[in-house]
Amino acid sequence: MSHDPLLQPFQLKHLTLRNRIMTTSHEPAYPEDGMPKARYRAYHAERAKAGVALAMTAGSAAVSKDSPPVFNNILAYKDEVVPWITDLTEGCHEHGCAVMIQLTHLGRRTGWNKGDWLPSVSSSRHREPAHRAFPKLVEDWDIERIITDFADAAERMKAGGMDGIELQAYGHLIDQFWSPLTNDLSGPYGADTLENRLRFPMDVLSAIRKRVGDAFIVGMRFTADEVQKGGITTEEGLDITRILSATGQVDFLNVIRGRIHTDPAMTDVIPVQGMKSAPHLDFTGRVKQETDLPVFHAARIPDVATARHAVQAGLLDMVGMTRAHMADPHVVKKIREGREDDIRPCVGATYCLDRIYQAGDALCIHNAATGRELTMPHEITPAEASKKVVIVGAGPAGLEAARVASERGHKVVVFEAQPDPGGQIRLTAQSPRRREMISIIDWRMAQCAARDVQFHFNTWAEEEDVLAEKPDVIIIATGGLPNLELFETGHEAAHVVSAWDLIAGDVKPAGRVLIYDESGDHPGLQAAEVAAAAGAQVEVMTPDRTFAPDIMAMNLVPYMRALQDKDVTFTVTRRLLDVQRQGNELRATIGTDYSDHSTEQSYDQVVVNYGTLPNDDLYHALRPHSRNGGAVDQDALIAGGPQQLERHPDGSFQLFRIGDAVSARNTHAAIYDALRLVKDL
Repeated sequence: MSHDPLLQPFQLKHLTLRNRIMTTSHEPAYPEDGMPKARYRAYHAERAKAGVALAMTAGSAAVSKDSPPVFNNILAYKDEVVPWITDLTEGCHEHGCAVMIQLTHLGRRTGWNKGDWLPSVSSSRHREPAHRAFPKLVEDWDIERIITDFADAAERMKAGGMDGIELQAYGHLIDQFWSPLTNDLSGPYGADTLENRLRFPMDVLSAIRKRVGDAFIVGMRFTADEVQKGGITTEEGLDITRILSATGQVDFLNVIRGRIHTDPAMTDVIPVQGMKSAPHLDFTGRVKQETDLPVFHAARIPDVATARHAVQAGLLDMVGMTRAHMADPHVVKKIREGREDDIRPCVGATYCLDRIYQAGDALCIHNAATGRELTMPHEITPAEASKKVVIVGAGPAGLEAARVASERGHKVVVFEAQPDPGGQIRLTAQSPRRREMISIIDWRMAQCAARDVQFHFNTWAEEEDVLAEKPDVIIIATGGLPNLELFETGHEAAHVVSAWDLIAGDVKPAGRVLIYDESGDHPGLQAAEVAAAAGAQVEVMTPDRTFAPDIMAMNLVPYMRALQDKDVTFTVTRRLLDVQRQGNELRATIGTDYSDHSTEQSYDQVVVNYGTLPNDDLYHALRPHSRNGGAVDQDALIAGGPQQLERHPDGSFQLFRIGDAVSARNTHAAIYDALRLVKDL
């Protein structure tokens, strides 16, 4: 038996959990029609198969019709959910993994213009800033109905074979009742005493217990400190801990610290890259001292060492590594096999959460198989015959292609013009806050080194260099170069520099700087951060109706915290039309898409962020010599099948290009390009 603290079993009531690692409740937004169907099952089954002890599904499943999901959640208020829950449960149980589900009523944390168009309800009159719907102040008949809805949903989950449920009580309706900040009620559920504020969750617990019995596991995920003036204090949170423990109706506590009513508040609860890892771990240990109940916790515990410390130090009983398992579902398997160095690292990019909060599905920035388990492999199978694969470019796309091809057993050669691998990610990592991104590159380089991939750095590969390798397959992953052409003008803007120039330090910020950001992605605000930190007066301008739309909610928070105390302004709905030099200044002509209005303004420096143009000369030079002429069978690519197009049968090799060498996209797209193309070579 292993002596690793993480691999020790844990007894939760009658349930024996095989180790101390769990995935906490999260909604990857994979349901179909509100049901956890094949994709949902495959996602959780992959992690169960690899050794996770407990899969806490759904974040959160809705118990009532007036709690419509803000993204694609499970609808626990429908009877037809039961067979799908059964299928999901069996998909994890067959691999020895326990399964639970989180139930909730969102209260004011939703919108009225979703689902059945019912008004949101809350114990508060105030709307939540993040979701913006003004709630109806809950009435007594609403309370009675919602309590019954919780009990009905719990009964459905038990009927579906779940091992237990977790009630969501931070930021959602239960918490809205018990927080002084969000309880505007009077009477038995009012704000005047803690007992009254806790009455609703206690009534919910009692109703659930009457329906599911004492043996069924019921836990609570709650904030024990709202970290805001007027809210639940640490002392009151510890009182709540003791009260919940004394009820005899709760089997575990899942501890959170903070609030989630705004993007900045949520980012402190669920930190992103550049923020402190495991910021609430010691606080969780303090809560654990106040209760005999098992304590769970998750908040940016991305690595095995931190997780092991948390268990060994007695700070918690079960450690949540949810984003870590989105990056690598085989964390437990690799710990068990002594392969911790092989674990694909979570880099804290939070691409997963930011996508679902913009109504997308959760995807990992550098594991393109996550959420695509039905078509994409997490483990690469060897090819029947070895080929010679030449890759040009060692950015994320090229390195993923090299990793997958070498795992297939092919002989791989990589040419890279720069002295180091990384491409645009190496540029991104120039920002101290985003330094963790380089792990995307370091992990792939280690995987390639273990499989004898041959690299040629400082080598600008020409056509003859590539053909001299006598390749069976050539993959062009040369990325792109900054696009400085203004929209539909047909010419490159004069006198401007790129966002890359500032980020790399090749150009120093001047006094008055215009960051013209037409892409709305990270380089624009990264450049603004560099300029503002150097003391420049900065204006960030965009033709869009909102700035930096592609950065999304949680990743925007650190930029705002870095910029708002400096001389930075944000201008929306303005388009840069021209730049001319006027003495020592640059005179910018600025228009708008909404009218013919235009003005002129003076700056010392104009910085343009407008994506990249493909660096594709080598690709076009090689096309005539290739069997497929560079063409891709898109149907096969989408279905996850092999590429077999032949446009020039006399050609000696297949030719493909991936990532920004095709068009400006993002890191995930580049890696997905490589995985789904190369996995069948």
